[in-house]
Amino acid sequence: MNRLTLRHSRLFQTLFLGFILLVSALPGTLGATEPETITFFAAASTTDVVTEVCRLFGEQKLGTTVPSFASSSTLAKQIDNGAPADIYISANQKWMDYLAKKGRIDPATRFDLLGNRIVLIAPLDSDLDTVQLVPGFDLAGLLKDGHLAMGDPDHVPAGLYGKAALESLGAWQGVEKHVAGAATVRAALALVERGEVPLGVVYATDAAISRKVKVVAIFPQESHPPITYPVAIVSGRQTAQVDRFISFMKSDQARAIFERAGFTVY
Repeated sequence: MNRLTLRHSRLFQTLFLGFILLVSALPGTLGATEPETITFFAAASTTDVVTEVCRLFGEQKLGTTVPSFASSSTLAKQIDNGAPADIYISANQKWMDYLAKKGRIDPATRFDLLGNRIVLIAPLDSDLDTVQLVPGFDLAGLLKDGHLAMGDPDHVPAGLYGKAALESLGAWQGVEKHVAGAATVRAALALVERGEVPLGVVYATDAAISRKVKVVAIFPQESHPPITYPVAIVSGRQTAQVDRFISFMKSDQARAIFERAGFTVY
């Protein structure tokens, strides 16, 4: 290869490299940066519906999501300790307030997304069919020396709602020492499904997804604080992609998924 040809070859390589760098810097081109993955923490009771919303979001090529499900309290503490979540979905106001006081969420992005009910459930083969949840009802007697499964009443939202309802109905004192407190409401559901306990307190939406339990009573709404699921963007994590997913959760497509599962949508 003579010097002239070599010089032309090097010039071509330089121009081609410059062209590639220019193309990669332009939006909507082959070299454009892919949208970032959205990481969010959500209450265990939203597992099925949020997974479905994420699937639909991805199918429509709107972005990639990585959800993590656990008790609202566990997730809130992880975020407070620096876990890299973009969005937080809590099953009650308490744990969202906890993060708000710590400055861990952007208060301007906070809104209530869903509502729910709590119910009393029994294994499908139980002889118990209906329980009248009236003040002073004998829940301890219905347990027959067994235990009542529910989310840990000290920190799991479903357990907090359940304890408040039982206190309101005058039944808590009689069963307090017989509570099998679970790490999540789904874990409480599993105890009833396996027949390890005669009764449990879970969300209506959790009972609806199981073929191994039956609802024997619905707690009066006035017996406990309103069951709401607040959502917020974690401080410093707001991006156009995160905003897009928040908007999608408010869309008619997402609403249909939530309502089909039995949630109230605000």
